[in-house]
Amino acid sequence: MIDNNKNTALFLGLTAALFFAVTFVLNRLMSISGGSWIWSASFRYFFMVPFLLIIVWARKGLLPLMRMIWKDLWKWVGWSTIGFGVFYAPLTFSASYGPSWLVASTWQITIIAGMLVAPFLEKGTGCSRKGMISKKAMLFSLLILVGILLIQIRQASRVSLQDVFFGTVPVMIAAFAYPLGNRKMMMITDGRIDSFQRTLGMTLASLPFWFVLSTVGLFSARLPSAGQLSQTLIVALSSGVIATSVFFMATDKARNNQRLLASVEATQSGEVLFALLGEIIILKGHLPDLLSSIGIALVILGMILHSLKHD
Repeated sequence: MIDNNKNTALFLGLTAALFFAVTFVLNRLMSISGGSWIWSASFRYFFMVPFLLIIVWARKGLLPLMRMIWKDLWKWVGWSTIGFGVFYAPLTFSASYGPSWLVASTWQITIIAGMLVAPFLEKGTGCSRKGMISKKAMLFSLLILVGILLIQIRQASRVSLQDVFFGTVPVMIAAFAYPLGNRKMMMITDGRIDSFQRTLGMTLASLPFWFVLSTVGLFSARLPSAGQLSQTLIVALSSGVIATSVFFMATDKARNNQRLLASVEATQSGEVLFALLGEIIILKGHLPDLLSSIGIALVILGMILHSLKHD
């Protein structure tokens, strides 16, 4: 039963990685087409709302969700702003400074970030001492970071220091914000709602952030084109609705086992390969050179090792 739960959680995590990869490719496409990152970020969440409302309403989960949000309104707003707003705005911004596979590889820092924030959130999670992160899990995650470093070294030799900075630092911020917001909301909801309800709840609670960002966009960026809006709609469905809900299903299955949770989060390194393939097929991008290829291979190897063993 434990192995079945593990395999299901890992499969869901990898499936989410495939749909998440759409974000990196299309954000890069919108960026090189001249679209502002502000609209790419904010409209993703605006578009998610009606789809998620229909899904949750059809599953008769809307009223219980609204009651839960109202009971802890400021917690929902605060942690959803971190988990969705502080996560996605910097991630979208960084697409202007590097190819999708580079942003996706830097994003894998979230695997380490999830383990680093765990001790601060451990109280009240119901995790036993046995559930703490093992040395092997940390070693596998460090292997992924070595791969990211190799990719960044090659990238740093090709572009300006400013592009490296803005292409990586915002992603690092996002990499900590996402597991922090996700894990904290798992604690607050404590398994009382399903993944669709949690995705909708966090989307609704983060809307004040997106309204403020959109207001800034009205005065600092040109209005979005029809092409950018249609591509953002695809991102909203693929990454926002499907990937986020599937990933939340995976993390919910692992929420009481920190080691398995680390392995589920490690499946997101599959985004690197999926984003690379998307960059080549859709954007006619170039294959990474030897050093970057080694780095990507290490990222994928670290994910595989995570998946093989979590105890």
